Amino acid sequence: MGNERLIMEKTIQSSEYCTVGHPDRTCDYIASYILDRHLERDKRSRVALEVQLKDNFCTVSGEITSRANFSEKEIAAFCREALEEIGYTSEYQERFGRENVIATGDLEVVTHISTQSSDIAQGVNADGWGDQGIFFGLAVDEPHFGYLPKDYFLARKLGQEIAGKLGGLDVKTLVTLENDKAIECYVAIPLLPDADETPVRLAAERIVGRDANIVINGTGRYVKHGSIGDCGTTGRKLVVDFYGGNSKIGGGSPWGKDPTKADVALNHLARRYALEGMKRYGLPEMRSAISCCIGRRDIRVSLFDRDMKLVETRVESEPASHVIETLGLNKCGYARRCALGMFGHEGW
Repeated sequence: MGNERLIMEKTIQSSEYCTVGHPDRTCDYIASYILDRHLERDKRSRVALEVQLKDNFCTVSGEITSRANFSEKEIAAFCREALEEIGYTSEYQERFGRENVIATGDLEVVTHISTQSSDIAQGVNADGWGDQGIFFGLAVDEPHFGYLPKDYFLARKLGQEIAGKLGGLDVKTLVTLENDKAIECYVAIPLLPDADETPVRLAAERIVGRDANIVINGTGRYVKHGSIGDCGTTGRKLVVDFYGGNSKIGGGSPWGKDPTKADVALNHLARRYALEGMKRYGLPEMRSAISCCIGRRDIRVSLFDRDMKLVETRVESEPASHVIETLGLNKCGYARRCALGMFGHEGW
């Protein structure tokens, strides 16, 4: 009985993070970069893009309705610019070898893009949402961690600090906490065979603590990386994009989509409601859930405590454009959000 109680009192939390050098997140970044270019020229642009990247081949597919009117050649140039911003330059490729990593100059781009469906557009034109779905928010009363779960914050902080500085760009980190203390930390970072992993280990110890079991490159070798080592697709790292292993995930990928898409705006609104509810009710943690119907303005908002007990529920009706403006989502800057993390920078 004593052992059973001890087990019940333990809490385990694990979260991973992938930098934008990871091929899936590279696709997210490319899609977001193209969206930004459209919003710069036409803030009313309707954009929904999917990107796939394998070896040196990039496919951009989706729907765009915009006065920007970029050509296929310009879209391809944006893909290369995004890759350059991430750091996949010719100099970087020289360091690891062309057989091991992509570079901007090698990228070949094919596009398959049409305009937004008129069936969807009629609802958005009426200031309703461009999709239906469910969306979840989370806030934890940890100001030092950006009001995010500690395990997710640490995994993200470590990944962002070491990528491209202590090794390659395609970095994955995973942190496990037991009763709020880091016990495991896994790091995957491209390193040349003769590279010293000590700086990576020291960075991990500084961020997660020396008591954690730290494993660097579990296979013993990690040189081939990015789209040369793996295929990338937008929206395949949603847990990484949101709250790690600590929350339900709702909607589709927010990357490469303009804010009339509920996947973008209502996920941000769910986070806002969780933050506000946590402060209003004085709770250590708050979860929110939003549901909406395509083409309509009504949304149902529910707030829950840490144990998922309902705290509040209500129905709101507000023009989508007003929600988007209030959240500051009608401006470019989506590629930066993709690189830094969607949440935790709200300035609360």
